[in-house]
Amino acid sequence: MTQTQASPAKRTKALVDTLEDLGLLPDGTIDQLIHDYEEEINWRNGAKVVARAWTDLAYRERLFSDGTAACAEMGFEGVQGEYIVALECLPDIHHVVVCTQCSCTAWPVLGLPPNWYKSPEYRARVVRNSRQVLHEMGLDLAKEVNIRVWDTTAETRYIVIPLQPANTIGWKEAALVEVVSREAMFGIAQIVVPER
Repeated sequence: MTQTQASPAKRTKALVDTLEDLGLLPDGTIDQLIHDYEEEINWRNGAKVVARAWTDLAYRERLFSDGTAACAEMGFEGVQGEYIVALECLPDIHHVVVCTQCSCTAWPVLGLPPNWYKSPEYRARVVRNSRQVLHEMGLDLAKEVNIRVWDTTAETRYIVIPLQPANTIGWKEAALVEVVSREAMFGIAQIVVPER
C-alpha cells in the first residue's frame, strides 16, 4: 500500500499550526517574517548603498574601508550581514560573487539569494569558467577586463559596487537607486542606462 504525501504547503501549514498550538511560535510570527523578507530585507537596500557610494565620496571611502559599518550606517544590518565587504568594479576589473558551498549572501543588502545563485551549476562553473558563465547570463566583458570571483563564506559576505554609467553622473541619489539591479550587485550584469 502506498501512501500519498501531503504537498509542501500542507506540510508547512501543519507544522506551523502545531508550533502555534504548543505555544512555540507566537501568532503572526510567520506573517511578520514574510513581510520582513519581502519589504524590509531585500536587494533594494543594496541599490541604496550603491547609489550612495556613487554620489557621496566620504561614504564611498567608508564603504570600502568597512562595508559592515557603512551598510549599518544606512540601517542595513543584522543576520547574514555581520561582515560585509564591498567590491569596487573598475574599468579593467569586474567582480563576481558566488557561494560554492551553499548560497550565502549578505541578506541585509542583497536579500535572499535568487534561484540561479543557489544552483549547483552556477556555483561550480562560475569559479572555473567565469567569462563563459557571464556570457551565458548575458554579460560579455572585453578580454582585457580581469574577472575576479569571490567565494562568500559563513563569515564574509560580499556586495559588488558596479561601475556607474557615465550618462548618470550628476543624477540625484534617488534616481540612481532605480537603475541599480540585483544582478549587478552579484556581478553577473553591468548597469546600462539608455541615453535620454
